[in-house]
Amino acid sequence: MGSRGLFITLEGGDGSGKTTQAELLTEWLVTRGRSVVRTREPGGTEVGDEIREIVLHHRGDIAPRAEALLYAADRAHHIKTKVRPALADGQVVVQDRYLDSSVAYQGAGRVLDAVQVRDLSLWASEGLLPDVTILLDLDPASARTRLDGARTRYDRLEAEKLDFHGRVRDAYLALAAAEPERFIVLDASDEPAAIAAAIRARVEPLL
Repeated sequence: MGSRGLFITLEGGDGSGKTTQAELLTEWLVTRGRSVVRTREPGGTEVGDEIREIVLHHRGDIAPRAEALLYAADRAHHIKTKVRPALADGQVVVQDRYLDSSVAYQGAGRVLDAVQVRDLSLWASEGLLPDVTILLDLDPASARTRLDGARTRYDRLEAEKLDFHGRVRDAYLALAAAEPERFIVLDASDEPAAIAAAIRARVEPLL
């Protein structure tokens, strides 16, 4: 990819193992001599962390369109101040969640217009798409079992019912089918080492 850097995003439902795979990928990239910026959405910046607290932990209702706009505001600041500078510096950005999360969670989960949600994200990010998007696919019931063993409190999206998470999963798979050149879809119930190996195989030619 030359000096432009490389933008890799990890997507999937809550409990699919994105954090584990982001850590393993980061460690491997460092051994390959690459400088890595590890980040997440919502969050990743001071402004983003404040927005993250609102969208994930606010105790009252947030209107679906307001929620979508908050995620877009976080994205606009994050991409402008953190991701684009890192890419311009030739670094690899490994990011937990990006615009596909908004399409899946706010578009399908909240039943907003998915095209409008995507267009809003593209406007916020000035059109930036990842070079590779890793989708860790896991059925919602299995994800719930994982979360129950790991969580002391659920955020607003994790706490949604299984039909919500089913819509999110279906939306993710549809996004991946529509952009096969960008997505790699992996079974999140596989062993973490096997998943990590498949991710490395996908990323290596881009280095």
